[in-house]
Amino acid sequence: MIGADAGQAAPRRSRRPIALAGLAGLAVLGVLVVGLIVVKPWVQQPSCPPVANHPEWSVARRWDEALLDAIRRALPAPTVHSRNLFHLSAAMWDAWAAFDPHATGYFAAEKLSASDVTAARNEAISYAAYRVLSDRYIKSVGADESLSEFADLMDAMCYPLDVTTTEGDSPAALGNRIAASVIAFGLTDGSNQANGYAAPGYKPVNPPLTVAQPGTTMTDPNRWQPLQLANMISQNGIPVTNGVQQAIGPHWGSVKGFALPDAGTTGVPIDPGPPPKLGDPATDQAFKDEAVEVIRDSSLLDPANPATIDISPGALGGNSLGSNDGDGHPVNPVTGQPYAPDVVNLGDFGRVMAEFWADGPKSETPPGHWNVLANLVSDELAPNLRIAGTGPSVDRLQWDVKLYLALNGAVHDAAIAAWGLKGYYDSVRPISMIRYMGGLGQSSDPDLSSFDKEGLPLAPGLVELITGETTAPGQRHAALAGHEGEIAIHAWAGNPADPKTQTGGVTWILATTWVPFQLPTFVTPAFPAFASGHSTFSRAAAEVLTGFTGNAYFPGGISGYTIRAGSLKFEKGPTTDIRLEWATYFDAADQAGQSRLWGGIHIPADDLVGRRIGSECGKAAWTLAQGYYDGTAGS
Repeated sequence: MIGADAGQAAPRRSRRPIALAGLAGLAVLGVLVVGLIVVKPWVQQPSCPPVANHPEWSVARRWDEALLDAIRRALPAPTVHSRNLFHLSAAMWDAWAAFDPHATGYFAAEKLSASDVTAARNEAISYAAYRVLSDRYIKSVGADESLSEFADLMDAMCYPLDVTTTEGDSPAALGNRIAASVIAFGLTDGSNQANGYAAPGYKPVNPPLTVAQPGTTMTDPNRWQPLQLANMISQNGIPVTNGVQQAIGPHWGSVKGFALPDAGTTGVPIDPGPPPKLGDPATDQAFKDEAVEVIRDSSLLDPANPATIDISPGALGGNSLGSNDGDGHPVNPVTGQPYAPDVVNLGDFGRVMAEFWADGPKSETPPGHWNVLANLVSDELAPNLRIAGTGPSVDRLQWDVKLYLALNGAVHDAAIAAWGLKGYYDSVRPISMIRYMGGLGQSSDPDLSSFDKEGLPLAPGLVELITGETTAPGQRHAALAGHEGEIAIHAWAGNPADPKTQTGGVTWILATTWVPFQLPTFVTPAFPAFASGHSTFSRAAAEVLTGFTGNAYFPGGISGYTIRAGSLKFEKGPTTDIRLEWATYFDAADQAGQSRLWGGIHIPADDLVGRRIGSECGKAAWTLAQGYYDGTAGS
């Protein structure tokens, strides 16, 4: 998470969740009189004591936080969680908009009146949120705890769980109707929710890569290869019994989005063209160069190296879209003063960046990560909450429901756009690229041994041919004696035996044994590479936060997070506290994308293309959301 405490869930109580079967057609439960069902008119309930934790939170914020908790417990499928974030956000928006004369709903476009509009909105939002989330997480990992948290939140706000009617003008009935619409829609939106979101007919073309063994065999070196791990633990820290990865979401490009164009028969709503490919005359060299770039980043992950870097916003950030051409910001626009330098160990910075943005064990995954950030930004701006930075100040509930609609519409679209490309191009990950090419040999000099036109390019000090001379005692490849004629790379040596007290360090290793800077039980995500989900999610969210707040800069012109010395999980480190700081939302988004190269998860093409399509998603979502705010969209 970014920033300080993201909020604690309400205390848990043991309970039996209510039955959810048939929620899309909720039965009317009114009052039985002479065999007839009579719907009670809405009567405001007696005042309920304020919820004890975070009394300043709006009801929408409470449900967003409850969903983030559920995501942290569940299996890490960013596609599914971004969809749930959006569907919750749209349901809450519809409940709020029903009591506004201008706004239009997304799933439901009803208009109701109430003597106490705030109370009616809170109630309608809660019933809609409770039923949507209970339906979505009833079969997920951690379901008992998640459903209990949802029910506890309803109890804390004095909303009875057994009010299931969908008829009448009560806020509860409105919320139940909205939930029924969302749930029914979710069964027809292309996600294949009814079958556990499985991708119909997808099979990887390559056999699994066994991480514990050197090298790899590939049928097609440009296509995704699942990993086989003896001890596999998901990105959220959940043990996985099947040791071979199963691809997540290759069909997701055909899921119904918010502001995306129709994907058509290809399942690709935004197509920037293919990633570089090995053996393709136009892009073969780019493919090889980008693999070498990942090795180069891996070679810097050594805190014993004295190299330093200034990571302040005065030195990093300010990139143009889809590039790393920025050299920081001259001054903080809020204070008018230059940003203070922040010089740290380069190896520490790379390791911290890779692990922080990895959204690792028990995380809210990248789309949820940006909800955490957005909530913290909102807290800093409150109570001066002006949508798009102009006009009158609005209350926190209006701010939150409008922000969530735009933000989570954007990250939902980002998942569809990125995974549409993943499914269509089915592109390879760096671990397969480097091991495969390294196993073939070197492609730089046909006069040297081990030449193969699809091998790794030689790069002195980074990618080298092992020879009898280089393996002589005291020479740089001495530890690789017996592997003459093979390819060595100078890179991170892999996970240490005791990550609490040891570091892997950087040394010369066989290219065929290289692993990314990740947990040994995870290694690489279970889906194709191109385009980077982190980059797409992050840029989409940054575009919305910039438009919604009316400023590209964080409140105060700076934000960040401190990673304490010795707190890393992948290995021992960092050696000192490291403060990741960003001037703008775009700077934070770019760093999220860059981190995936340092972590060995992506090549530059995955990152830079992800940023560009993420920008399209974010801008389109922000524009469309404003149409729902003023009633010009969805009517």
